[in-house]
This record gives sequence, C-alpha cells and structure tokens, in this order.
Amino acid sequence: MNPPLLLLAICQGLFLTNNIVFIAINGLVGLSLAPLGWMATLPVMGYVVGGALSTGLVARTQSRYGRRTSFQIGLLVALLSALLCAYAIFTANFWLLVVATVVAGYYSANGQLYRFAAAELTLPAFREKAVSLVLAGGLLGAIIGPNLATRTKNLLSIPFAGAYIALAMVAVLGMGLMAFVRFPAVPAVQKNQGGGRPMREIMRQPLFLVAVIGAALGYGVMNLLMAATPLAMQVCGFPFDDAALVLQWHVIGMFAPGFFTGHLIKRFGTLSIMGVGVALNALCIIIALTGVDLQQFLIALFLLGVGWNFLFTGSTTLAMQAYRPEERDRAQAAINFSVFAVMAVTSFASGALVTKQGWQLLNYGSLLPVALTAIALFWLALRRRAATPA
Repeated sequence: MNPPLLLLAICQGLFLTNNIVFIAINGLVGLSLAPLGWMATLPVMGYVVGGALSTGLVARTQSRYGRRTSFQIGLLVALLSALLCAYAIFTANFWLLVVATVVAGYYSANGQLYRFAAAELTLPAFREKAVSLVLAGGLLGAIIGPNLATRTKNLLSIPFAGAYIALAMVAVLGMGLMAFVRFPAVPAVQKNQGGGRPMREIMRQPLFLVAVIGAALGYGVMNLLMAATPLAMQVCGFPFDDAALVLQWHVIGMFAPGFFTGHLIKRFGTLSIMGVGVALNALCIIIALTGVDLQQFLIALFLLGVGWNFLFTGSTTLAMQAYRPEERDRAQAAINFSVFAVMAVTSFASGALVTKQGWQLLNYGSLLPVALTAIALFWLALRRRAATPA
C-alpha cells in the first residue's frame, strides 16, 4: 500500500459515499416528487443511465488527458450535479432531479475506473491485491454514506436537501486528494502501437465475455435488491434510520472483504472466488424470501455485498488478462458500459417491481441473473480444463 494507492483508496471511499447517499435518498425523494409511484426510482435509474452514456466520453478523456485530469473532471461534475439536485428538491422539480442524476452519472463512469487505475500504481505481480485494496476503500463510504444521509436529512427546511449539499462538499474533498495522486505516464512505445485489436475481437474472447457477465450481472443483482431496499422497508413500516443501517452493513459487506479478496484470488483462483460470490448471492435471495423482519433485511443485504465483492473483484482481475495496454481505455469502457446498461434496467425494474409486485417477486426475479452467471463461470471452467494438457 504505497501513498498514491492509499489516496486512491480514500477517493474510492468518497466515490462510494456519493453512490450510497444517492441510493439511500434518491428513491425516497423521487417517491415524494414523482407524478406516479412507479416513477420513484427514475432518479436512481438516471444515475446509471448517465454512467452508461458517459463511458465513451470518459474513455476519450482518459486517453487524451490521462488518469488524474479525467478523474478531476469527474469530481467537478459530481460537485455541480449535487448542487443541481439540491436546487431540484428546493423547487420540487422531479424531472430536473432526474436530469441532475443523469449528469451525475459522468462521475460514476469516472469512479468505476479507480479500480483499474489501482493496478497501474503497483507492480504487475500485486495488481489483484491493488484492485482489492482500492475497492476496500469503499469501507469509508460504508461509514460516511449512511451517517451522512441520516444526519443531514433534516439539516435544511426540505428533507434531504442538506444531503445533496453535503455531497458537493465531499466532491471538493475528493478533488483536493486527487491532486496529489501521480499516475504513471503511458510509455511512448504504447502510444505508437495504435488502438490494438478490433473491439469485436477482444469481446469474443471467453475470458472477456465471462468477465463482462460477472461484472454486469453481479452488479445488476446487487443493484436490483439494494435500490429497492429503502422502498421495501418503508412499505414494511421501518423508519429511515433502519434502512440506513441495513445499507451500511450492505456496503461493509461490499468492501470489507477487499482487504483479503486479492489474497484469496491468488490462492484459490479467480473462478473459484467468483463462484463463491454467486453462491452468496443465491443465499441472500433465500434469506430475503423467508420474511421481512429487520434481521432478514440486514443479513440478506450483508451477504449480497460480500457476494458482489467476490464477483466484481474477480471479474476485474479476469478482464485485465484479456486486453493489451494499448487496448485499455476501449476495453474498460466496454466493461463499464455493460455494467451501467444492466444497472439502468435493474434500477427501473426495482422500483416498478417493489411498488407494484412486492419484495418477494423481486427476489424471485433475481434468481435468473444469478443462474446465468453460474452457467458462464462453469462454461469457462470447462474450457480451461479442456485446454489443459493431460
């Protein structure tokens, strides 16, 4: 853990603070402003749609201006979009809130690249651990995010307006820290190698396909259940403080394993750890289907977080084996676009399902992407076994 990696881990924590507060409050704010109940999670959906739409632009700014400048642009967008959200809630303008969260998606697309940038701040032999440790920085978000949402909920005259102002301050802090991170320059020889292989050739690789499936569907299941949790708990009569507690333990589950997931991948292999992640997602759904008491929400969401960590860290490690340095920006943009596209669908579906069909049907629906991820991992494992000399 060198100083630049430590600073990047803290920036990851601030990035997750933004994400967690958005997830905790956007659905509730949306429910209070939306013309129809099923539109409640449109602001949550707007965040991920904005991320999907921004992946290509982010890839170009990363390639042209480098990591640090591109990350600073993302933080500036985070600052401005948080202020726009605050203005939207003060003016009770639902559609302006949706637009503001779409704009905020640019920051999300930038922040999703922190984990890839982590691998560039250490030796190649330690890149799995570097990715895992930077993701562990999300623990900062687990501590700050729910507490920030709770403590600033009634800070101003309109509920949750203070939370958006606080997020603007978090973005300013992130800009200050990112100014001290020095990323290695891209070697001139790599710049002269062109863009590498066509994108369709990169995407046809089994490694890349499974990495995309693991990252996108793993994030999709996590987002489907996490985005719906504050609404489901409100329907069940739980106060906001209980929902914030559940989200806090969920995010602890997402990022606390980061301190050892890299070690587990080194020892047991990427596919094995991703398989454990799939199993934990299935266990989460089983527990969620047993009832709607606080402890069931708490345990299910915690297991969901750990399962996501194993899947997402494993997918990132797998993906880095499938592209060359000169293909980095395009390949990473393709992975993140896939993640955001699935998240956009699940963000909308979570609000529509939980308000129209209920928490149980939402969980039953989550079994499909979990099963598809398991099939993809099994397929790649069989291919590897067949390619291994007897």
